[in-house]
Amino acid sequence: RFLPMPLPPPQPLGAQGQPAAKRGSPEAARRLFAMSQPIAGTLAERYLAGRDILLSWHEHALRFHPGCYYRDLVTGETQTLPALIAAVTNLNGQITGLQRTWLDPSGQGKAQLADPRRSLGDLLGNGIWLGHQPGAAVPVMAAGEGFETMASLRTMMPVLPVAAATSANHLAGLRLPPGCRRLYIAADADAAGRHGIERLSQRAGEAGILALVLRPQLGDFNDDLRHLGPAHLAAWLSGQFVPEDARLFLPPG
Repeated sequence: RFLPMPLPPPQPLGAQGQPAAKRGSPEAARRLFAMSQPIAGTLAERYLAGRDILLSWHEHALRFHPGCYYRDLVTGETQTLPALIAAVTNLNGQITGLQRTWLDPSGQGKAQLADPRRSLGDLLGNGIWLGHQPGAAVPVMAAGEGFETMASLRTMMPVLPVAAATSANHLAGLRLPPGCRRLYIAADADAAGRHGIERLSQRAGEAGILALVLRPQLGDFNDDLRHLGPAHLAAWLSGQFVPEDARLFLPPG
């Protein structure tokens, strides 16, 4: 007689009774984003305001999770903390990943963790887009590594679409939207992201896009915004923009 084959182990279920998504996958990112809430009135909005980042309530890429899972990669200890959730999307607006910034529950900035900011999912070629309508032509845009750098520029220029690629390597591979003619690439003061800027500039040039590098006065554009003020930053940026873009995007001086 043939012995019956053992039944496969039951598949773990998520919170809604669905099979659990693979950790770090785009599906896991989409589920976490769906479980979060708009940032208006939350600790995430207060955190950004504390960084002088003031974004419109309809920035759909940003959410808040009151109890986001965190695991220490050294000790293995786990805890849940509030977190700012930023969706990483492709040009069609599909969520492919996200970035989590864990926050101090008392409102004192980021959580006291070794790495309070982590990304997951498919990041290469995609970005945290602010002010971009999926599928729409984007004649002029800005891109850079860090979310807070790009959110600071978006605070200064609320009609300029921007993308944060989350790292220098991912910046090098960022996919640019159709119709792009000019690309402003936000640099940091250090040399760590130089490769990403050079590679993205090269790719833009090969596609017939004029790439212009924006340089901060201090460490990055969030430092400039917080320590020098918006009026000073606007004047500093105006000298780096094509004149017609300065008139269109920057606040009047």
